[in-house]
Amino acid sequence: MKTVTISLNSIDKVKSFVNDITKFEYDFDLVSGRYVIDAKSIMGIFSLDLSKPIELNIHAEDDATEVLEVIKPYQV
Repeated sequence: MKTVTISLNSIDKVKSFVNDITKFEYDFDLVSGRYVIDAKSIMGIFSLDLSKPIELNIHAEDDATEVLEVIKPYQV
């Protein structure tokens, strides 16, 4: 598992983020405080406090280099 910190502070960022990660077979979790939600769920993401950075857990078997390249615009 790989963990990175991302920022999704606008509606457009949330929509493009979900579109980008749904292309991958891996499971993704967003962690904000004590809440853990599926990162592929737009409704779940909007239930979080998006004014703060959020941790993204990538559940990948390999090093997930391709995923990290795609999510680079969202990283803090």
